[in-house]
Amino acid sequence: MLKTPETTTAGEVSFAIHATEGTARTGALHLGRGSVRTPAFMPVGTAGTVKAMYVDQVKDLGADIILGNTYHLMLRPGAERVAALGGLHEFSRWQGPILTDSGGFQVMSLAGLRKLDKNGVTFRSHIDGSHHRLTPERSVEIQTLLDSDIIMQLDECVRLPSTRKDIERAMRLSLDWAERSKSAFGTQPGKAIFGIVQGGDIPDLRIASAEALSSMNFPGYAIGGLAVGEPQAVMLDMIETVEPHLPREKPRYLMGVGTPDDLIESVSRGIDMFDCVMPTRAGRHGLAYSRFGKVNLKNARHAEDPRPLDEASSCPAARDYSRAYLHHLTKANEILGMMLLTWINLAYYQDLMAGMRAAIAEGRFADFKAKTKENWARGDIAKL
Repeated sequence: MLKTPETTTAGEVSFAIHATEGTARTGALHLGRGSVRTPAFMPVGTAGTVKAMYVDQVKDLGADIILGNTYHLMLRPGAERVAALGGLHEFSRWQGPILTDSGGFQVMSLAGLRKLDKNGVTFRSHIDGSHHRLTPERSVEIQTLLDSDIIMQLDECVRLPSTRKDIERAMRLSLDWAERSKSAFGTQPGKAIFGIVQGGDIPDLRIASAEALSSMNFPGYAIGGLAVGEPQAVMLDMIETVEPHLPREKPRYLMGVGTPDDLIESVSRGIDMFDCVMPTRAGRHGLAYSRFGKVNLKNARHAEDPRPLDEASSCPAARDYSRAYLHHLTKANEILGMMLLTWINLAYYQDLMAGMRAAIAEGRFADFKAKTKENWARGDIAKL
């Protein structure tokens, strides 16, 4: 177990590993606007807001960083407009670090609305059908206009399963775009750009991508193209394949992941950062996450249950409102229900990350993982 901090510095950006247990590690990524304690879960604020949450709530839950999306913000309200209004931090009132994804994943999902070539992608807006061009340079320019603290390279993400030919072509293109993105980023004090490992579910392609990106000396590295249709076992295998080929002293970000079980398993394999729409999306659809697993508030058995969702939760919404009331709000499709359940879910995710950080620091992560999974296996707290 590492006890003395291990730090790497790039300009005003540094990453310190404070402790390790096996492959799991805890530390901090220091950026110009503040530090991000790792492992970290980044709430997703796609269009400049974490859906159904006030910005102060998100901060109070313990989130150090949130995510914004280049594709959505470039279309509405527009990167130039956000820049003219002081940047995304001023615009949204979030003063901590922001990571922006490059737009590549969203463009992938627009298969019928896009045309890809070696220089970039041309696509039609899903909002109004207007035509747009996204290149590695333009993606970095947009993220810079937004005043992002962590900029992601533009990449091509393919859904799984796909053929080796398609996966390798996308991986090679993403490597080319990584070089162009890093060149376009230049030097931005206090900010970082991350490269993205691609290669689908093919180990040798993942290794080739990781090694090529490592030679480019990015301040941080993401693993992309997972949680796109493959089983969890495949995702975890790819993490294990890639991890030894990424610089140990740089932060590692698993994009778009995931469930609480995905998080704890990925942390045990050396991942430092995560984002996912799951907790907020689930909250808008009547599903709550708790220390005893998932609770479907649409279920009729909650209709006359006066107990709180979890009296031991750090979140007032989980402690102070009855299951019957949360069930009623969900069935009535009331906005307050969506807000309360989103609050509950993000609180649980942040508590889980804080628990993992403390457990790694104290050398008890294996025990923490086992007990957490045991609680999940016991099932819905309402059955206890």
